[in-house]
Amino acid sequence: MHPFTIKYQPKKTSDIIGQDIALKKLNEFVVNFKKQRKNAALIYGSSGIGKTISVHALANELNLEILEVNASDVRNADGINSMVGSAVGQMSLFAKGKIILVDEIDGLSGTKDRGGLQAITALIEKSSFPIILTATNPWDYKFNKLRRSAEMIEFVPLDYLDIFKILQKICNNENIKYEEEILKGLARRAGNDARAAINDLQTLTIEAKELTKKSLEEIGERNKLDTMINALFKIFKTTDPKIAVAAFDNIEEDLDEQLLWLDENLPREYTKAEDLAKAYDKLSKADVFNRRIKRWQHYRFLVYINALITGGIAVSKKEKYSHYVQYKPTGKLSSLLANY
Repeated sequence: MHPFTIKYQPKKTSDIIGQDIALKKLNEFVVNFKKQRKNAALIYGSSGIGKTISVHALANELNLEILEVNASDVRNADGINSMVGSAVGQMSLFAKGKIILVDEIDGLSGTKDRGGLQAITALIEKSSFPIILTATNPWDYKFNKLRRSAEMIEFVPLDYLDIFKILQKICNNENIKYEEEILKGLARRAGNDARAAINDLQTLTIEAKELTKKSLEEIGERNKLDTMINALFKIFKTTDPKIAVAAFDNIEEDLDEQLLWLDENLPREYTKAEDLAKAYDKLSKADVFNRRIKRWQHYRFLVYINALITGGIAVSKKEKYSHYVQYKPTGKLSSLLANY
């Protein structure tokens, strides 16, 4: 039996759900490549939301050859130059156009890098064909030069209803029995990762061809507890409140700790005075609601607090900051614990 992720792999961009804006930008970059100021596009976003498959689908639609290299497999300069170097100026087979895909460049960061990033940046400058790079987090300071050389295209997290539509189509094609609410529950548990949801669906229905509440409970909640740093990243690096509002959904730290983390790192991220003032206004209002909860036990205020410290802070800036910030826990937390 073929994995569902392969069997139902989109063949054209219209089959890809939830990424219309990103796909339009990616198509424009490839189609108008000769007129572009930059030779590369850096597409980024969380795992399982369609980054790599979108490049393949676009290449298929435009009848372009695609050369794919996984950066995690060729970490150093010699490997990059060997796999990609000859392709950047060499005509493809049958004189077709070509896309060079360097997947998962996050794998180049760290001590094993040994010049891989520098080699890719140099190849971008002389490439005769569009180079498309994928990353989960492109804001690491090591990618500073690479970001300046590439067109940045964000793939947004998938809503659980988008994932539900994908699962529903597979169930109907495979004659898998399901209740709509249970299938939506599976979509929610995937944490925005469509690929993980599809794999879970196949695992749970491979024998009985039916998705039941019992089988869903057995799989348990996907172990995707985001770190506080990832939560801050979701808030600070977007201006879309719909993305930011779920930042703290899977965070273990309590509300007081969340407020302290935000207070500590806001001035590191928001360097414009107007943006910072608006963000602190939202944070201070959240703190007022928090004190009212403690005084009067009015827990309905939690909804307002979450909206203020996620979407409210996200939209306080006019545009996303591109600089890298190393988010840190607050020193106040240590002193509070010491005095406890």
